[in-house]
Amino acid sequence: MLHLGSRPAFYSSGSGEPENTKGQSLEPSLTPQNFLQYVRKLTGLKSEHVFCNLRVPNQHQTAKDDINIIILTGQGVFCLDLKPWRGTVSAHKRVWHVQLRQEDQGLPKTCIEQEDDPVQAITTKTVNLCHHLKRSGVCVQQRLFIPRVVFLSPDCELDEELRKRKELVSHDQVDPFLASFRESYVEWVSDALTPSWFSGHQSYRQMEAVRAVLGRVGTWDLVQLRGGEQLRGDYQGCPYVALDRQETGTLEFSSAKTLSPDLLWALLGHAPQVTVRMYKRGARGWLGKTLTASATIPSATLVLFKLSGEDTEAKIPASIIHSITLSI
Repeated sequence: MLHLGSRPAFYSSGSGEPENTKGQSLEPSLTPQNFLQYVRKLTGLKSEHVFCNLRVPNQHQTAKDDINIIILTGQGVFCLDLKPWRGTVSAHKRVWHVQLRQEDQGLPKTCIEQEDDPVQAITTKTVNLCHHLKRSGVCVQQRLFIPRVVFLSPDCELDEELRKRKELVSHDQVDPFLASFRESYVEWVSDALTPSWFSGHQSYRQMEAVRAVLGRVGTWDLVQLRGGEQLRGDYQGCPYVALDRQETGTLEFSSAKTLSPDLLWALLGHAPQVTVRMYKRGARGWLGKTLTASATIPSATLVLFKLSGEDTEAKIPASIIHSITLSI
C-alpha cells in the first residue's frame, strides 16, 4: 500500500524551505486539487463511482451546497468534506478553533482562527443528498449515506476529543480510510446476488440508479479566460445573449482576427465586437458540436459571474473570455 510520505506525484510540498524549524512537518500535504486523483489511485474505483464538487439542492430547493467528494460503493454513499487546515483543532460547541503556532522575527506567535462546525455542515449536505435522491425516485436507506471530514495536512492535529469522533479522518488515517473502499470479489458478488435489505449493502441496481442521478447533478460553471486562467462559480447572465441552460452547454467567445466589416467599423470609431456561439448540451454531430444560436455583442460587454465562495458578482469583459461551460 502506498504511504503518505512516499507519494510526491500527488502532493504539493510548498516552497521547499526547512519548515521543521517552525515546528511544522517536513511531510508534504495533500491538496483538494489532487485528492481526487489520489482517491482513484489508492481505491481502484472507476471514475464513474467518484464525483467531485457536486452541488446538491437543500430540502426546500432554495439553495445548493457543494460536496467536495462523493464516493459510491456497495458499502454506501460517502460524502467527504476536505479541510487543508494546519494547526491544532479543537471544538467549542458549534465553533471550532484552529490554533497555529508560528515565529515572527524569532518570537513565538499564536494565531487562532474560528471555523463553523464542519461535521454539522457535511452532515446537513449528506442528508440533503439523500432527500434529493428520494425526490428523483431512488430509495436508499439513510444510514447508507455516510458523512466524513478529511484533514489533508500532516501539520493538522486534532485534540483528544475530536480524534474519538468517527466522522473525522485525520491525515494519518487517510490511507487506511481509502483502502477500506477496496471490496473483495466475494463482497461484490454478494452485493450482486443478495437483496440490499438482507445484505445491508447497496445492490448493483441501487448503485446504478444512484450513479445515474449523481451524473445529472450539476457542479460549478467554468469560465476559461484567454490567458488560460479558469474561474469557477455561477454564470449570472450577459446582455444581448438569451439562452436556455437546459439546452445550452457551452458558450464560445471569438473576436475578428482579419480585416472585416466589423473591424472597419472599429477603425471608424465604432466599438469592436465579439461573437458568442452557443452549443447544445451533450450533443455532437458527425462534424462536431451542434450550434444552436449565435450573437454579436460589443467586446466591452460585461458578463456577470458569481465566483464560488464569494457573495458578490464579478463583471468580466467579454473580450477576455474564451469560453463558458455551463453546469446542469
